[in-house]
Amino acid sequence: MLDIRLIREKPEFVRARLATRGGGEETKIDDVLRIDAERRKSETELQRLQSERNRLSKEIGGRRSRKEPSEELEAQVREIGEQIAGSTARANAFDQEQRNLLLNISNLPHESVPVGKDATANRVVRTWGEKPQLTAPVDHVALGTKLNLFNLEWAAKLSGSGFICFTGAGAKLERALINFMIDLHTTEHGYFQVSPPFVVRRDCMIGTSQLPKFESDMYGLEDNQLFLAPTAEVQLTNLHREEILNIGDLPEKFTAYTPCFRREAGAAGRDTRGIIRVHQFDKIELVKVVAPDKSYEELESLTANAERVLQLLGLHYRVVELCTGDLGFGSAKTYDIEVWSPGSGDGGAFLEVSSCSNFEDFQARRMQLRFKDRDGKNRLCHTLNGSGVALPRLFAALIESYQQPDGSVRIPEKLQPHFGADKIE
Repeated sequence: MLDIRLIREKPEFVRARLATRGGGEETKIDDVLRIDAERRKSETELQRLQSERNRLSKEIGGRRSRKEPSEELEAQVREIGEQIAGSTARANAFDQEQRNLLLNISNLPHESVPVGKDATANRVVRTWGEKPQLTAPVDHVALGTKLNLFNLEWAAKLSGSGFICFTGAGAKLERALINFMIDLHTTEHGYFQVSPPFVVRRDCMIGTSQLPKFESDMYGLEDNQLFLAPTAEVQLTNLHREEILNIGDLPEKFTAYTPCFRREAGAAGRDTRGIIRVHQFDKIELVKVVAPDKSYEELESLTANAERVLQLLGLHYRVVELCTGDLGFGSAKTYDIEVWSPGSGDGGAFLEVSSCSNFEDFQARRMQLRFKDRDGKNRLCHTLNGSGVALPRLFAALIESYQQPDGSVRIPEKLQPHFGADKIE
């Protein structure tokens, strides 16, 4: 959530930064300022009425002590009490209206983010590795079917379209990848592992900005007061909500494996074949809670941590910096990591397996996540997150990249201790 003081003091700056996103959100700033003025006016009137009631109450006390009549003043106090009730209701209504407006306005893109209207303006920052030399690569659906790695018909029978049922060596490979990534991030990258609940409260979803903007994409329970978590970002970032950390505690680094649940109502017809875009998928999440002056340095290291997964697996990938028009709702800056999938599309394609983002204080303001700096002042933390990395796109890219002429799939050397074999056949 944006700082109302920033909007109040630098409205043109806020409008200009929002305009680079291309969604027209800059037009909402006038409404925010109008409601803010009404709210502050109501609060000023409320303070005046409270002060007047206090003055009259003291005078009533003095008159009573002198045994003088005070009925007229008491009537005035009762009338002011009614006015206070009305002013309080108006101030609360304006406050809630202002909050609702702010909750639906995106974060400001960082000044370093390239300006563009859509993904065509994204910038490739770097690439790693080489595309595998395959004569006639088979896609993951054909490979998975032939080797009995997953059964999409079973999944549809159980849950409908958009779900996966991993089977046999496929289930074993999925588990091996999860263990491999968790071990890497905890032992080599210094993240603290958490195994959180998969159901989260509404205020936690608001805190990490999934709500109210994307409510239609979420699986809600109990009249949408609970939700199946769309990403472990929600649980991990909210661990310290409404707390004040010490500067010495930062950075906090968390990782978790969870299934993730998303309706993706706006994604109908996109990448629906196989296991590329589904409603439930496994993911390893990385979250950092940091001091503001370190957050962009921490973004680079978080991205490198996610990249290390693909490097150890020997998979070709690229890192893409998102432009302003392609940024996620709450992000100030994002790097997408895209792995090469030789069997996707016509001649192969890059698949996103991680988005590494700095939210600055956008999420922390929503959840009142603060730290006490070295001067003893309470300040908002900066929060970052990224997939470290997401399945099942990694699964698809891996089996396509390591397919062999005889129809088997070779297991990368670093994954073999977790899988227990060097190939699937």
